[in-house]
Amino acid sequence: MQTPQNFDEEIGRLVYVKTVDVADLPDQVREEAGELEQLYAVHDEKGQQLALVADRNMAFVLAREHDYSPVAVH
Repeated sequence: MQTPQNFDEEIGRLVYVKTVDVADLPDQVREEAGELEQLYAVHDEKGQQLALVADRNMAFVLAREHDYSPVAVH
């Protein structure tokens, strides 16, 4: 199948989901995290953090709801 694609439209729509240790976060965020040891950060391709959530699945859902294509960072 040969379907023309306009890849320019996809630039800037990729985000990265990675785990973040709560211990490495600022005091206020650590307090809000409660008993959680890890959170999940969503970053754009330039590394800017867009969101911080408690659940990996939620990070992917959140990204897709905002028309981003999420990928996991190991």
